Amino acid sequence: MSAEQQPGAGPETIGVIGSGVMGSGIAQVMAIAGHPVVAFDLDPEVVAAAPQLVAEGRFGIQGAVARGKLTAPEGEAALDRITFTTDRDAAEAVDVIIEAVPERLDLKIDLFRELDERCPAHTILASNSSGFPVQALAAATNRGDRVVGWHWASPPPVMRLAEIVRAPQTSEETIEAVCRLAAAAGKNPIVVNDSATSWGYITNRVYGAMMREANAAVAEGVATRAEVDQLMIDCFRWPSGPFGMVSGATTGWKSKTENS
Repeated sequence: MSAEQQPGAGPETIGVIGSGVMGSGIAQVMAIAGHPVVAFDLDPEVVAAAPQLVAEGRFGIQGAVARGKLTAPEGEAALDRITFTTDRDAAEAVDVIIEAVPERLDLKIDLFRELDERCPAHTILASNSSGFPVQALAAATNRGDRVVGWHWASPPPVMRLAEIVRAPQTSEETIEAVCRLAAAAGKNPIVVNDSATSWGYITNRVYGAMMREANAAVAEGVATRAEVDQLMIDCFRWPSGPFGMVSGATTGWKSKTENS
């Protein structure tokens, strides 16, 4: 945190790198929690589409207002706190960065190396990786104590997941700061230890096993994808089945009408 920004003293400025389905949702959550947010993307079309997704998407702010989760003034204030931009400098002059770029380790390592060089010394660098070792990202920087995993679930405005991944280099101060931010945003932070040998944190390691079995059942002709999804929903009261999760995370949880 900056010298005048002691933990708990006020809203940190959040930078989000990547403004697609996950990045825009993360920006929305943090803005609703009261933080100024600068969300960056290389693609001007993504930047142009993101504000409408946040405002009018299936889990956007207008829907939250309609459901009574936010008042209209609160929704407008949250929208006003988000700046979507192709100006990377603006997204890096912040207190905390949440990276939400495509799931490629080489891309993330290069990004964290560049962020370390370009961001203020106090900035925490958090990765929304689904399972790459956080210690590999930390090793690419000179601020390993301020590098952490912050794994979100899709859609970010709805899912309470905050899987906080502690690498060997991550400081307790960083863990406490990110857990505080997550809890204040309505998430349920659970701290897990990083692994250098297994892809996936707890959620995706278990999810991966589920998907292997679901795909095997379909391949064997035991059930269709739709039937597998419905059985899981009916048995475990999940909001979506395994194949629905994949589709929703890819499309931004659009309605069936929107997807048709």
